[in-house]
Amino acid sequence: MSALDKLSAWGPTPADWLVALAKACDQETQGKAARRIGYSAATVSFVLNKRYMGDLRAVESAVRDGLMRGTVSCPLKGEIPGEECLHNQALPFSATNPQRVALFRACRNSCPNSRIAAAGEAA
Repeated sequence: MSALDKLSAWGPTPADWLVALAKACDQETQGKAARRIGYSAATVSFVLNKRYMGDLRAVESAVRDGLMRGTVSCPLKGEIPGEECLHNQALPFSATNPQRVALFRACRNSCPNSRIAAAGEAA
């Protein structure tokens, strides 16, 4: 069964982001599409089958940022793919090189593309 077929649980006209997620799963694998948006393959399966009990708006945002948005303007790297932006935000702190430290700080403090709550804010 294709991922697009799973969308039948959402009715005759599923949201555009659900279609984009299903197409990504069919073009690659569900696991690869899940990694591109920062979620597990199981979560993607639950979403496609309309059984996900978590924050659907967060998943929608990840799909729009990681799969539907072409590029974003990174304060440090310039124009980068939305998927790379999400990847940079997910990296843990590591003092391995100055750019990695700068990305960690920018993603958490000053970047308008960040999905990470700023220090002191509720997530």
